[in-house]
Amino acid sequence: MMIDTNTAWFRRGLRDGIPIALGYFAVAFTLGFAAKNAGFSAFQAMIESFTNNASAGEYAVFSLAAAGAGYWEVAVMTLVTNARYLLMSCSLSQKLSPDTSLVHRMLVAFDVTDEIFGISIAVPGRLNPFYSYGAMSVAIPGWGIGTFLGVAVGSVLPLRLASALSVGLYGMFLAVIVPPARENRVILGTVLLSFAVSFVSEHWALLSGVSSGTRTIILTVALALGAAVLFPIKDDEEGAAQP
Repeated sequence: MMIDTNTAWFRRGLRDGIPIALGYFAVAFTLGFAAKNAGFSAFQAMIESFTNNASAGEYAVFSLAAAGAGYWEVAVMTLVTNARYLLMSCSLSQKLSPDTSLVHRMLVAFDVTDEIFGISIAVPGRLNPFYSYGAMSVAIPGWGIGTFLGVAVGSVLPLRLASALSVGLYGMFLAVIVPPARENRVILGTVLLSFAVSFVSEHWALLSGVSSGTRTIILTVALALGAAVLFPIKDDEEGAAQP
């Protein structure tokens, strides 16, 4: 069926975005515990989630804030953690009509998450910006409200129960890492190496005196760059990965 109106595109994006919003709510709820431990109020955490809809990026922010990191460390780490969205935005821009205005392109790019990118890139033909707006209209509130409630509930729950629930956030990261690691030995090796190097760096004289935020930035960039140089993705693999 042909979708030729902005309203129809918005409704379709709204429909496809509801499952994403529900998933975001659950993940953001556990993220709220990390925000609470970092000293954020429920309102502050919600605003942070509304303006930075990225689980790994936000977790980095809350972790560095809890460790007393400086502003530049938080900014650089957020940039490194969320760098993949730059590539997603470039890819998604090719789905938009050439006459799409800069304003619409910037609004669409504001909330390019893994899940919204996935449903947007799968749309047959050209992508109407209002499809993204429909998905964003439920996904962003789901993420922000989930974070708010996570902090609020974490403030009244017993300490042991709050600590137990916060483990769910690490489960989310395992869910992100395990599937690709099982299919690709390079990813598996890089993940295991990152665990080992991170542990060693805490006791290595050269890096032990460096703050945890700066150390994380150095290791992330070094390992990612090393994997890219030593094990580049071949052209046929890139083509197979495209929808």
